[in-house]
Amino acid sequence: MARKRVLFVCIGNSCRSQMAEGFARKYGSDVMEAQSAGLYPAPIVAPLTQKVMLEKNIDIGGHFPKGLEAVAGPPFDVVINMSGQKMPAPKGVAFEEWKIRDPIGLSDDVYREVANEIEQRVMRLVLTLRAGAFDARKASPG
Repeated sequence: MARKRVLFVCIGNSCRSQMAEGFARKYGSDVMEAQSAGLYPAPIVAPLTQKVMLEKNIDIGGHFPKGLEAVAGPPFDVVINMSGQKMPAPKGVAFEEWKIRDPIGLSDDVYREVANEIEQRVMRLVLTLRAGAFDARKASPG
């Protein structure tokens, strides 16, 4: 089975999309090539993002915030928007909106809750991709 190119998008590519990329690479590298980007990239990945991911044995210390232009290349098969802002769904691309709280500036516990929610959603995506059941017609709002 060919791996799907998956893009996770949030506002600053400092928290949510970085978490999603980390989980996707750890759990789903057999079925997807994961990348992340932000609509307005932050200067750094939030230290609490790195801390919470390390608690889950995922080291994203080498990650850095990127804009959408930095992930240009072959088209993505799946785009997951966690920004809370409307994005046009690219034609022929499976597109989902995941409504996930932005933890920036909040407590460690909020970061952990957000990471747990993203981990669960990424695992569902991985299982769906492994089953070969994900396409643009079946993408659903989150």
